[in-house]
Amino acid sequence: MSGYSYVTADGLKKLREELEQLENIERPKISRQIGEAIDKGDLSENAEYDAAKEAQGLLEAKIAQLRGVIANSRVIDETKIDTSKVQMMNKVTIKNQKNGAVMTYTLVSESEADFKKGKLSINTPIAKGLIGKKVGDVVDIQVPNGIIPFEIIEISI
Repeated sequence: MSGYSYVTADGLKKLREELEQLENIERPKISRQIGEAIDKGDLSENAEYDAAKEAQGLLEAKIAQLRGVIANSRVIDETKIDTSKVQMMNKVTIKNQKNGAVMTYTLVSESEADFKKGKLSINTPIAKGLIGKKVGDVVDIQVPNGIIPFEIIEISI
């Protein structure tokens, strides 16, 4: 993984909790499944063993990926976030100039993104188009169904 991922303290806590869950609960559970499958005898035709080994491989890959994300995470001090222009951790209210729809999103890291909660990944086309812009700016953003002009209505924390 290259570069840093900027997260909130709460976001980093959730990542660490997920890693702890995988290492301390899921890993031993899969080890038990492998042990039970081995106890059943011939491993060459043991579907339970094959499934458990595959699950173990996927789990270990997920653990390694999560460790990498945590190692490359940098916690953002939310008290020092500037609202004069759009940046990471800003809550941005935008207006679609084509249909008049007003939307509010908080720009967050990939690991904290949750569209249903209004948390938009900093890596999305909309977020990339908004970065560095100010209130009143109109930004043309390429989305899957064409280019949409968005006006920045408000920037807050």
